[in-house]
Amino acid sequence: MYSLIRSIFFRLDAETAHGFGLWATRTAHRLGLLGLLAPRVKAAPKTVMGLTFPNPVGLAAGLDKNGDCIDALGALGFGFIEIGTVTPRPQSGNPRPRLFRLPQAQAIINRMGFNNRGVDFLVENVKNSRYKGILGINIGKNFDTPIEKAADDYLTCLRKVYPHASYVAVNISSPNTRNLRQLQQSDELENLLAALKAEQGMLAKQHGRYVPLALKIAPDLDTEQVITIADLLLKYQIDGVIATNTTIGREGVDGLPHADETGGLSGAPVRIKSTSVIKQLSIALRGKIPIIGVGGILNGLDAAEKIRAGASLIQFYTGFIYRGPELIAECASEIESDCVSCKLL
Repeated sequence: MYSLIRSIFFRLDAETAHGFGLWATRTAHRLGLLGLLAPRVKAAPKTVMGLTFPNPVGLAAGLDKNGDCIDALGALGFGFIEIGTVTPRPQSGNPRPRLFRLPQAQAIINRMGFNNRGVDFLVENVKNSRYKGILGINIGKNFDTPIEKAADDYLTCLRKVYPHASYVAVNISSPNTRNLRQLQQSDELENLLAALKAEQGMLAKQHGRYVPLALKIAPDLDTEQVITIADLLLKYQIDGVIATNTTIGREGVDGLPHADETGGLSGAPVRIKSTSVIKQLSIALRGKIPIIGVGGILNGLDAAEKIRAGASLIQFYTGFIYRGPELIAECASEIESDCVSCKLL
């Protein structure tokens, strides 16, 4: 059934299809029809960052930036969902067109630019949702906030989403906000992590609950940069790391329609880069900080590969666009089978 739905959606402009898809998912949920699309996902609880996930397969940030579709997405069988990226103030993002499919490569290029309705709007949506599962909220900075004041934006968002999130993801790796990736450099990152960790401690006391922080990093890092980031994550006792965001590289899509569009490339072509960063992080972190593996997951084998590389959980977004809800159950099943096989060996 999803193949038919996808064929219809792929006739529309990618961003138009995105908005219509969210509306259709909400409508199907209200009408009790999501069960026709979503295969049953076997429970496979896993405790990571102090949270118990019903299964290790999550929805990555970017699909539901404003938290408009929390209940419907949560009903599809994901072990957790992540909404955002959200910024302190609403912003329209980059000019359209800014979202492009590359179906020959099972890929997407986007330069959305953190388009969202602001953190207050997202928080109201979370308050009004009935979803009781693990909810990550991904935070970023406004495009016009100077990079030297970026921490102020992250702290503003952290304070507002903290009471409503299961964990908070800190996005410093989108290629579509000017200079944002500069925050991955040693000095900038140390200052940001120090500020976030201090605020987390104060908020934990204020609200009487500890909400984990996870840092989302890029796949376009060399080994030295990965090790530096890992050392800072350990120093500031950050609770998790999400690896990875989209890539600015174009390996695997050269010559395809839209391949020369600026923005971040996601989907199958980023799989190898993402897995390589996960492996490097796993070695550098020595099992002390869990990794959420993202990037190029289009089938169950891709998901299991991320776990073998060192991830504790996985997420996808582009794979969901190309494969639909069946990918959730397929990934959960393959991860479980692969883990059983590893134990037997």
